[in-house]
Amino acid sequence: QVQLVESGGALVQPGGSLRLSCAASGSILSIGTMAWYRQAPGMQRELVAGITKSGTTNYSDSVKGRFTISREDAKNTVALQMNSLKPEDTAVYYCNAAVMLKLFVTNNYWGQGTQVTVSS
Repeated sequence: QVQLVESGGALVQPGGSLRLSCAASGSILSIGTMAWYRQAPGMQRELVAGITKSGTTNYSDSVKGRFTISREDAKNTVALQMNSLKPEDTAVYYCNAAVMLKLFVTNNYWGQGTQVTVSS
């Protein structure tokens, strides 16, 4: 079994910064693409940022230049550094990972989510 556990969500003022972390644990052979999604109340879940195993990154237009995704494969972790936060960044943030359990067996996993609230 594989678990993804996020941490770092909080209440922060506009213009502030937060760092989200996600750690994967369990029977993991390797991890492919890792990503952060978010879901605001009444909205669909959307991709915020993704990073491949080789380090290629992708960001949504709304966070480009403000957020940075990174990963540390030795620890099976992915992080999201969020700067210049805006009220519209308020959402539950979810970690996602494509985890290879054994050769030719890859499953997609989600974390439980961490709340980020940007408000004065």
